[in-house]
Amino acid sequence: MGCLDGEALTAMSVLLKQGHTQSAVARLLGITEGAVRYHRRRRAEGAVDGRSRQIGKAAEYAEAIAHWRSGRGDGAINIAALHEWLTREHGYTGSLKSVQRYWSRTFPAPVMRARRRVETPPGAQAQVDWAEFPGMVLGDEVVDLSALVMTLSWSRKRAIVWSRSKDALAWQSCHLACFQRLGGVAAVMRIDNVKTALSKGAGAWGEINPTYRRFASQMHFHVDACQVRQPRAKGKVERSVRDCREYLDPYSGVFGNLADLQAWTDERMTERSGQLRCPATGTKVMQAWEQERFLLTRLPETLPEPFDVAVRRQVGDDCMASFEGRQYSVPFRFIRQDVEVRGVSGRVLFLKNCEVVANHPRGTEALVVIDPAHFEGPSTPRVIAPLPLGRMGRKLQEIASAGVQHRSLDLYARLAEVAR
Repeated sequence: MGCLDGEALTAMSVLLKQGHTQSAVARLLGITEGAVRYHRRRRAEGAVDGRSRQIGKAAEYAEAIAHWRSGRGDGAINIAALHEWLTREHGYTGSLKSVQRYWSRTFPAPVMRARRRVETPPGAQAQVDWAEFPGMVLGDEVVDLSALVMTLSWSRKRAIVWSRSKDALAWQSCHLACFQRLGGVAAVMRIDNVKTALSKGAGAWGEINPTYRRFASQMHFHVDACQVRQPRAKGKVERSVRDCREYLDPYSGVFGNLADLQAWTDERMTERSGQLRCPATGTKVMQAWEQERFLLTRLPETLPEPFDVAVRRQVGDDCMASFEGRQYSVPFRFIRQDVEVRGVSGRVLFLKNCEVVANHPRGTEALVVIDPAHFEGPSTPRVIAPLPLGRMGRKLQEIASAGVQHRSLDLYARLAEVAR
């Protein structure tokens, strides 16, 4: 006998009143003709399903069930776990189905929140996320790789860049590589709550990592972090990650190094953009991207070098500024001014008005790193140039520039003569 819900019973009654035959109604509802006759007769008699009046066995344990429910807070409810707990702790002998029926009758389903569907205009937004690929084979080594996936929200054009790490330098380097492949920078980057992007908190109330904030300012985009546990808030890039695993499937190829894998990925992504269709325009993604790329912010002629530290320091009267426990020289014209210090891969850059004014090796054994050229040059209206080196100073510099193994006793004798 077919089991019909209230909506199906109402539809059956309306169809029969409109003159449809019982066999026609049965075909429309996907049940047997006997089921139509049965329900038609019972509705005519005003019969009520007696099962709705039965008291379930689980109702005897109402107090225990309420106690178990109060300990779960707002978390997800597992009825199977409740049934197991009742059986173990209270000797319950009923079925799981009986507990499910009691729960659905006693506790109403939680309210649902509708989701707002938003289609951003061209050039307005790109969505960014990491994808993990452990156990990748590159040449003769097995490595865990990460792929930064960036998707333009309007055209759905994708860029995928591979990396061996997910640190701040890799985060910015992959951003720059994606920008190059997409032909520009969208106005807003919707990101996940990774530590390289948010140093504290999450979502709209999170605190943007200072290095990423500086990078975003230099590349002219705003940072929009998703709310926690809301993957649909960046559903376009989530779909791209899934497509990356299914369509791209990097495990199916053999690659000698990371460059080979990246070249193969770029080729596959170009091919894919000619297959997928853009929902906003109905055209292929490649065609939609050709329209959107002209609305993206153009990349600078010289891309900034990725950095993992960005701080401000004041240059002292001795033309030195501190960074990571060391003192670095800066051109004398910047004394008593604040400069931006960036720690890049193997280098320390000092910037003023976004222009590099000093460049030193990073993490040296020496705690004082000096470039003599920073003390040379004409005075400025604000700063008088340092006094030039005397004979002794020049001779000391000459000795310092020569390796210890090349210094002879005659050299020190001549130095003594200079001192007289």
